[in-house]
Amino acid sequence: MPVFRYKALDARGEVVDGQMEAASQAELVARLQEQGHLPMETRLATELAAPGAGLRGLLRPRTLQGAQLLQFTQQLATLLGAGQPLDRALTILLALPEDERTRRVLEQIRDTVRGGAPLSTALERQHGLFSRLYVNMVRAGEAGGSLDETLQRLADYLQRSHELQGRVINALIYPAILLLVVGAALLFLLGYVVPQFAQMYESLDVALPWFTRGVLVLGEWVREGWLLLVIVPAALAWLGERRLRQPAARLAFDAWLLRQRGLGPLLGTLEAARLARTLGTLLRNGVPLLSALGIARNVLGNRALAADLDTAADAVKNGSGLATALARGQRFPRLALQMIQVGEESGALDTMLLRTAETFEQDSARSIDRLLSAMVPVITLVLASVVGVVIIAVLVPLYDLTNAIG
Repeated sequence: MPVFRYKALDARGEVVDGQMEAASQAELVARLQEQGHLPMETRLATELAAPGAGLRGLLRPRTLQGAQLLQFTQQLATLLGAGQPLDRALTILLALPEDERTRRVLEQIRDTVRGGAPLSTALERQHGLFSRLYVNMVRAGEAGGSLDETLQRLADYLQRSHELQGRVINALIYPAILLLVVGAALLFLLGYVVPQFAQMYESLDVALPWFTRGVLVLGEWVREGWLLLVIVPAALAWLGERRLRQPAARLAFDAWLLRQRGLGPLLGTLEAARLARTLGTLLRNGVPLLSALGIARNVLGNRALAADLDTAADAVKNGSGLATALARGQRFPRLALQMIQVGEESGALDTMLLRTAETFEQDSARSIDRLLSAMVPVITLVLASVVGVVIIAVLVPLYDLTNAIG
């Protein structure tokens, strides 16, 4: 049975930690609640390593980013929902982080709140550490008197966004590793193995097929010019990155990506899901539509879609419907526009936006799975064919020579 580490709040409001055997995290939470504790954090004991130890410490995310921000939001929502005052909840959270930087940030937030400022102001003073989306949702929750519910919705939003981003990254890991390993093997064949055969064939003075001569020339070029294989791609990547820093170039590139078959619809689906989730969450928490559109623009990674959203925001300001305004750019998926229009007509735009997000997140997950299923065999086949051609080109003359001697 696995061993879990936990941190919880006891009946006196004190933070307690320890470890316990349980079949699952759900069973651990239930047992802690039976003991009168309020669970704050549970994880496998094997996941706990000394902070900053080895390479893992170097690769840890920045303060309150990603999973850390999600954990902070969930824990604060849990404490506020349990009836703890905001000052007391932040004090309790100070005992949970394992790194000093995060504790300093939480201490600054608590001190600002103790000075009489609302939580949204305390978060805003952290020099951009918390996004506009995060701060505005907290401010809306404070205005509506439902900060704990708002934080819980914000935690759900962060978790879904984190899962979607993780799904995309995980889908690209295996193809990237495959390209790296097979590419390294191909360079080893061309840069080291092939030149050995070239010297042997040169000493034997035998006639070689044209494709063998081509592979031998390529191998000689790789061995002599391997440094260019490192410098040229790096230089091109650097120049491309500098070029894409220019707003006009980035806008044109993002618009070109959306026009590509296969990739364009997938990018559009991912961005539509992100936009719908953000707008729906903001509207449900009482943020006005125009303010929500301004905030949601920052979550879009595609500049072309962001430009369409800016244009749509101007049209909405002049009295146009959101679906009609977004449709003018002709880049957002048609299904998303239809669902938004239904939400406007029924007076439940926030609910329909969240349903649109769920629909498009599921569609994007299926598309990513299909793309990965097709991409891995294609990459494997292409790279294996290239390696096979190199091997055959090198060994065919040796086989012919052996038959001639025999």
